[in-house]
Amino acid sequence: MERRLVSLKMVLLMILAGALFAGCVEEQPPAEKTTEELAVEIVTLLMEQQYIDVYGYFNNSIRSQITANQFQSLWEQQVINTYGTITGIIDTRGGNESGYQTVYVTCSFSQEGSMDVKMIFDAQQWVLSLTVVPTEVPYTPPSYVNQSLFTESMVTVGSGAWTLPGTLTLPKGPGPFPAVVLVHGSGPNDQDETIGPNKPFKDLAWGLATQGIVVLRYEKRTKQYPEEVTAMLQNFTGQEETIDDAIAAVSVLYIVPVVNQSQIYVLGHSLGGMLAPRIASQDHRIAGLIILAGNTRPLEDLILEQTWYLANLSGTNQSDQLAQTRELVQKIKTLNFSNDELVFNAPKSYWADLAGYDPVATAESVRLPLLILQGLRDYQVTMDDFSRWNQTFYANQSVMLKTYPSLNHLFLNGTGTPTNTEYMIPGHVDESVILDIASWISQQSTR
Repeated sequence: MERRLVSLKMVLLMILAGALFAGCVEEQPPAEKTTEELAVEIVTLLMEQQYIDVYGYFNNSIRSQITANQFQSLWEQQVINTYGTITGIIDTRGGNESGYQTVYVTCSFSQEGSMDVKMIFDAQQWVLSLTVVPTEVPYTPPSYVNQSLFTESMVTVGSGAWTLPGTLTLPKGPGPFPAVVLVHGSGPNDQDETIGPNKPFKDLAWGLATQGIVVLRYEKRTKQYPEEVTAMLQNFTGQEETIDDAIAAVSVLYIVPVVNQSQIYVLGHSLGGMLAPRIASQDHRIAGLIILAGNTRPLEDLILEQTWYLANLSGTNQSDQLAQTRELVQKIKTLNFSNDELVFNAPKSYWADLAGYDPVATAESVRLPLLILQGLRDYQVTMDDFSRWNQTFYANQSVMLKTYPSLNHLFLNGTGTPTNTEYMIPGHVDESVILDIASWISQQSTR
């Protein structure tokens, strides 16, 4: 049976895996128990449909954005309607992710089989995040990868308070090789941009290294430093979230002996693609941009469109959720909210910064070679976004634009009506994308 993903609306409202920032800390912690014990208690309450009691475990960040009744409605509509009810607890495992205690409770669901209920706890053991995710499976390389052709080593990206762990994937041989920095989409992504069982950035790194291209990927700042980001929210923008670290990654590549310094490219996916021109405008060392599903419309418009799309697919009445989303979008459009308020988990400074940014106009101004790729089955960043790239650059000889009929937002193959459920089906970035990127980079070296 296909793996399914909790809807974007639920992610946005519940401060789930796609949230940008961690939340506030309660004054009084829950009863003294281990986080695994608390997680089992919470899942047991979910099995018993005691949603108000579950809500009592959430920290102030979640409570400030969703009521107990809204939580119950979302759980019933988005989880139970998708996976069925939880019928039993199979196992638990805990760990530490970016400084937070994380617990996975593997459960049996009446319609889906086994899935994990993932909970992230703050230092006082309040719940910061609650998601339903596939039980983790080992990564299997795609068929186009030849691991004998490259090596990997750990590196540090950035300096000072914001150093980030990264992985440098190096083709074997003396070089010099072209190089690519991978820049994440929205949310606190890891260096593989893991979504469910899929790791598109790992596919890209290993696939491109097989083709003789150096690749650098790294943990996103909002994943590595959630508490520190929370402490600076009132002044947080895309510069701090994405741009500064991408430029720091270029600096890492610039001093790698086998890297051709004149052939360092930035590959941005989704939000990373939207911000790629802005990254290039601040670093003259970048030789070109590779934009995968880079939106040209404002983020808030995409959020509303995605919410509407998924609500229609669900077949249930979600008019209240749509109305609430429209209200939040209007707040962003007018910037009519306080500096302390978060809208879609981001502060006023974040939205104000993006309001003055046009990715297409910025891409025109940097005058760099561009490779712009788009999946036709992508319902998150759509052909409405790609069409503006195309209208602007179709006659530009230094820009290549291409679409892929069967690929989704992650550039994985799929069929039928595109939904968020297919992100839970294991797959790999399509080989054609890897070969197209490698070919385009090769063409740049001959110009």
